[in-house]
Amino acid sequence: MERFVLFWGEMASNWGINRTMAQIHALLYACEGPLDTDEIMARLRISRGNANMNLHALMNWNLVRKVHQPGSRKDYYTAEKDVWQITAQIIKERERREIKPVKQQLRECRDILTGGQVERSCADLDALEGQLCLRIDNLVRLMDVFEGFSLALLPFLEERNAPMIKQFIQFAEEFHGAPSSRE
Repeated sequence: MERFVLFWGEMASNWGINRTMAQIHALLYACEGPLDTDEIMARLRISRGNANMNLHALMNWNLVRKVHQPGSRKDYYTAEKDVWQITAQIIKERERREIKPVKQQLRECRDILTGGQVERSCADLDALEGQLCLRIDNLVRLMDVFEGFSLALLPFLEERNAPMIKQFIQFAEEFHGAPSSRE
């Protein structure tokens, strides 16, 4: 379990997710029953503040929930165990926390360039501003693709439809003439 928790923390930090948050998630995911804050602190050798802050973040992501243990006044926590739900929830949260804000900021930058005139095209600007405007538009379109891909994939994840996801991957590989990842 210790190796899994360490690995999960390392992997998550490569994705821009707090290592301790990922380790708490891994610990709760791997444990059969709920753990209280003291148990989490002891197993991961972290402070109460660090544990509480990251548990709160995990609850905000809907990856961990607080549960009641009869006869105890302590707070206990358990993680979602369904990997399909975990993946869907992470995609939803990353889209909400990352893609949408990036799109909003890019649109605001474009509005500054165009003076807030939606109908004004990049071609209406001087050469330097026009090039920047086009680059911003390209980034917005890329964010639209990421958002569209996430929205298209989510129903398959929520339905735990691995065969359909595999077909989608196979179609994409064949469409682009890429060698199959299964070869």
